[in-house]
Amino acid sequence: VQLQACGGGLVQAGGSLRLSCLTSGIVFGNYAMAWYRQAPGKQRELVADITSGGSPKYSDSIKGRFTISRDKAKNTVYLQMNSLKPEDTAVYYCHARRGGFKYWGQGTLVTVSS
Repeated sequence: VQLQACGGGLVQAGGSLRLSCLTSGIVFGNYAMAWYRQAPGKQRELVADITSGGSPKYSDSIKGRFTISRDKAKNTVYLQMNSLKPEDTAVYYCHARRGGFKYWGQGTLVTVSS
């Protein structure tokens, strides 16, 4: 199983980035997908989650600014991040789960400068 996240980078506050996570080795349509992030010195936190059926949920800190989506044909989950703030700086990880099966991607660094 592989979850390959990409799309991170350096952006100014107010800017946008789109993260992608390409999956392989799982039946993508059967898995709920999520994005987590971990800022320096902090615990990993859930950012956004999307069920296998496409229903999204968001953490309060990013609600209205980020959008999670999935493309079954491409086995890929996305995180569109708009109106970025310096406090969004973190390593972002994608995550796949189905029952007791859980997998993590390698992470992609997002740095937002003020």
